[in-house]
Amino acid sequence: MSMLARWARAEWGTLYATVRDSLVERRLWAVPMTLGAVCLTAALHVVQNQSWGFRFVQNAGAVRAEDPLWLALARTPLSLFVPALDLPAWGALAQVLLVFGIAEICLGWWRTLLVAYAATVAGTLYARVGIALGPHAPLGLPASDAQVVDTGPSAAVVGLAVFVGWRYGAYVTAGAVVLAMVVEVLVKENLAGKEHLAAIGAVLVLCAVAAWRRRQRRSGICAGSGLPPSQSSNARRGRDQRRSCR
Repeated sequence: MSMLARWARAEWGTLYATVRDSLVERRLWAVPMTLGAVCLTAALHVVQNQSWGFRFVQNAGAVRAEDPLWLALARTPLSLFVPALDLPAWGALAQVLLVFGIAEICLGWWRTLLVAYAATVAGTLYARVGIALGPHAPLGLPASDAQVVDTGPSAAVVGLAVFVGWRYGAYVTAGAVVLAMVVEVLVKENLAGKEHLAAIGAVLVLCAVAAWRRRQRRSGICAGSGLPPSQSSNARRGRDQRRSCR
């Protein structure tokens, strides 16, 4: 096996096996939430491109920093599935299908929505803070960005990609996503790029919390066994080996 193949297996092997096994066993039933999200995104795209539907979609799912906070938060759940008007809809649909689908298989549907919502809310709140700081502050934004519609599905997609990559040990992939968003801001400094970075920041906090909870859970298990973590792990492996030899 070549070095590249070994690296790919170490980076994506666990993630690939999890997704493959779930799709082979359950097929499309493995991703019902994702299929619903794709259908909703497609429907909102069609509606907002009609003369009679544009205002409805804007009122229901378009979030701007100039909106009252309560209204922005009320619109945020639907805003996850409102594709940007200036980008091709097929791109948003492909992102939702691929990233939401992998996340739903790996995390479950409710954790997927939780991470997606946290990432989107982080971008929404950052826009307000950035505008309050002003354009001359390091993280500030010009006042004109208050009228720009938030990122739609992209912040959720970026956040989910980073979280799943961290959760399944695809650290290079997660780092590449972060690096791509940094380059986006450096090359084209706009609201969407900075909201993506805010979404990544929120997801990294979720990763830290999840890692802390995992350590606490392992410590509790080891404390209950009366052994230090390393000895407890060795003892469990020894018991498993003895069972396999019987």
